Amino acid sequence: MPLKERVYSVLIVTRTEKFSLFLSSLLSPSKFSPINTVSGVSAAKRALLERDYDLVLINSPLEEDSGSKIAVDVCTGKSGCALLFVPREQYLVMSEEVRAFGVFVLPKPTTGQMVSQAIDWMCATRERLARYEKTVSTVKQKMEEIRTVNHAKWILIDVLKMTEEDAHRYIEKQAMDRCVSRMEIAKNVIATYK
Repeated sequence: MPLKERVYSVLIVTRTEKFSLFLSSLLSPSKFSPINTVSGVSAAKRALLERDYDLVLINSPLEEDSGSKIAVDVCTGKSGCALLFVPREQYLVMSEEVRAFGVFVLPKPTTGQMVSQAIDWMCATRERLARYEKTVSTVKQKMEEIRTVNHAKWILIDVLKMTEEDAHRYIEKQAMDRCVSRMEIAKNVIATYK
């Protein structure tokens, strides 16, 4: 069963136009859009404040620093993936520094094939993160519903002197009778008696 084609947003952070053109040539517009390029850490931070990017490709070193801090920020802040290109002699040190944060690192010079493979890995990671985010969101919503319903039950117990079982049954029956969620009934109870 083929997966639905997804389009990934890309931010390229590099001082050189040559590197930007090299990366852009590997990114098909049908799979990667928009593709934005900035030249430094400050511009990258502004771009990341304006929108979320699925993939951030950083050509180290940058004028302000190595680019490792922005790569770590991308990987720890939201659900983006970062790929840091570093000089070959700095690869081991830089890789060790950012590995724990989930940053991908490639030594330079590199080939188009290596970059394409790394980008494929980043896309796979981005998909896994998206599924994880969806699961976390569902769990958070369920926990919020449980807290709200429990709060409503305690109000019914306190104000109307119901037992816990009666309060539970009341919320369930009202939800079924009105064809609404338990959350909606709980919110109404809270609004009425608080």
